[in-house]
Amino acid sequence: MINIVIAGAVGLILSMLGTPLAIRLFSRRGYGQQIREEGVQAHHGKRGTPTMGGTVFVLASLFAYGASHMATISPPTVSGMLVLFLMTGLGAVGFLDDFIKIYKQRSLGLRSGAKALGQLIVGAVFAFLVVRQPNVYGITPAETRLSFLRDIGPSIGLAGFTIWVLILIVGFSNAVNLTDGLDGLASGAAGVVLGAYVLIGNWQLRNNCIDQLGPNCYWVRDPLDLAVVASAVLGSLIGFLWWNAPPAKIFMGDTGSLALGGVLAGLAIATRTQLLLIILAGLCVMITASVIIQVGFFKMTGKRVFRMAPLQHHFELKGWAETTIVVRFWLIAMLCAALGIGLFYVEWMPR
Repeated sequence: MINIVIAGAVGLILSMLGTPLAIRLFSRRGYGQQIREEGVQAHHGKRGTPTMGGTVFVLASLFAYGASHMATISPPTVSGMLVLFLMTGLGAVGFLDDFIKIYKQRSLGLRSGAKALGQLIVGAVFAFLVVRQPNVYGITPAETRLSFLRDIGPSIGLAGFTIWVLILIVGFSNAVNLTDGLDGLASGAAGVVLGAYVLIGNWQLRNNCIDQLGPNCYWVRDPLDLAVVASAVLGSLIGFLWWNAPPAKIFMGDTGSLALGGVLAGLAIATRTQLLLIILAGLCVMITASVIIQVGFFKMTGKRVFRMAPLQHHFELKGWAETTIVVRFWLIAMLCAALGIGLFYVEWMPR
């Protein structure tokens, strides 16, 4: 269990100290945020704020994960490495998108097709590997089945599972990306879900089928290491949020938002809680749904449901202060995570 504490503490310290260094470096090089002309007018004052801050907490997470294993003289696991690969790979796609925005001095980076292709390539490699690499007990990081609190139903086949994994990865990386519109909003919302996965990984470790076979035990390959990954990213994200909270001194950019979406999807797949993630990350799902509703309704009727999508900008145009929106949305994120954790534990309640 000390791995979890070390990973979180090292990630927090590295990110807390590393982010101001990144702010100075990016500021000197002119790596500032570009703002859409058609966006919320109040955001134009944020033009030039250093972006690509996601590089800080992604690197801090990797170092924190490695430090926890070196400190406890324990080898990294396949599950943990795969989730970190997914986070880093999607972060690299986001980094390229951010860099193009800065280099071209525009608010749009990679073309949508190229961006989606990058996400699909990284996701496909993850999907290919995650159903392989069994341990000595024959347990692989994932099975070709859907999961809620654990695996459910029959196998959907390798092709069906690959498509499902790609939907999760692309869906949640874009969902966090859409949530990242106000100072600290995506950082806080993702942090709450990561905290939930620290608890889930710990509970699955204490009730794994290898140590104590029972009716409710979990066939999860590396539950402790998945909790370590969640803790490393959470600690790094908290350190980053210190500087990203309103008024933000640095933005995470697509580098950070795609990486965070990837790590959430990876944790859900490896802990066998794929459908539960929809509840745990309910705020991101709501914000994504607001965009789908807005676009779909406008195409059908020529009218808008919201003043602006994603949802947080609707409330900005209604006159809500940015900090009010962020704090209230954080509260919604906490309620969603609490509901998800409650559902996860409900099968252990006495009947």
